[in-house]
Amino acid sequence: MMSLMATTVTAAFSQFLKEVVNLDPDETQTARGSRDWLIQQINGIPSLHAEFPTLYSEVHIHYGSFSRRTKIRDLDDIDLIIGLSALGTTYADLGGSIQLTVPDGIALRSYCHDESNLLNSRKVINLFISYLSEVPQYSKAEFKRNGSAAVLNLTSYDWVFDIVPAFFTAPEWDGRTYYIIPDGNGGWMKADPRIDRDRIGTVNQRHEGNVLNVIRIVKYWNRRSTMPTLPSYFLECLILQFYESNFNTASSYVDIELPAVFSYIATAIYQSLADPKGIQANINPLTWEEKRLVASKASLDSIKAQRGRELETAGNMGQSINTWREIFGSDFPTYS
Repeated sequence: MMSLMATTVTAAFSQFLKEVVNLDPDETQTARGSRDWLIQQINGIPSLHAEFPTLYSEVHIHYGSFSRRTKIRDLDDIDLIIGLSALGTTYADLGGSIQLTVPDGIALRSYCHDESNLLNSRKVINLFISYLSEVPQYSKAEFKRNGSAAVLNLTSYDWVFDIVPAFFTAPEWDGRTYYIIPDGNGGWMKADPRIDRDRIGTVNQRHEGNVLNVIRIVKYWNRRSTMPTLPSYFLECLILQFYESNFNTASSYVDIELPAVFSYIATAIYQSLADPKGIQANINPLTWEEKRLVASKASLDSIKAQRGRELETAGNMGQSINTWREIFGSDFPTYS
């Protein structure tokens, strides 16, 4: 990567976000077009193959960090949920694990566990792989099953598509609806990406659009091998929790936000974090030692970030930029 140089902290952060952290706008546009074309191909499969399950296209949904605009370079995956019509299939919640019971006489019955009427999510994923490989444009692509998704790897792009088949529930006793997606073990589980999508939209809008860059730059910080790496979604939820409780509007200058954000991570990392979707109890997966190491690094970098701000205010741009380079590494611009 070409070495970046800047004479002010503001210019340094602007370059860093544009050239290192945020996705390239042209690549993003290409990726969205490729994603939309893929969905068109999936929607066309049932008309070509009568044995393919009926789709419920109204509930197809983009999800994941690319959809939420919190993805950082390099773009490596794009997530899709593809809705299937239940056609009489029913579900039972067994304390977090979901069983889907399929009636006789519909296409889904062929994809149950052997000698059973319980739907096998692995077979459903393999079904998508089988029929997508017949699309001429995908004939040379690499397909595999990975956990809850069918993974489509096109040689023409640097990213893969994770395609997750799902069912959409009727309203439960409390009025809530859910997506039922594969659990990675042949069974099913509840999900609801709409809540994550709406939550980040609400928080970012309340802070005048300034939260997304904070999330992305802290994700970059998290990726550096200076501490245990936090799961990306968990880190995103931590930052959103900070801004939900912060009544001062976030600044458009990311560096102003970072001392407080790092300080918050240093303390909040020790706490349980409730799943915002209300499906899991706690999404903080770290061990005590991992929490200690993350807290130590976040606390140290909060102090450094505050020092960088003070140096900038005093007009010492070179020293300030060097302090930020200590936090973000050698890809952060140098002073020139």
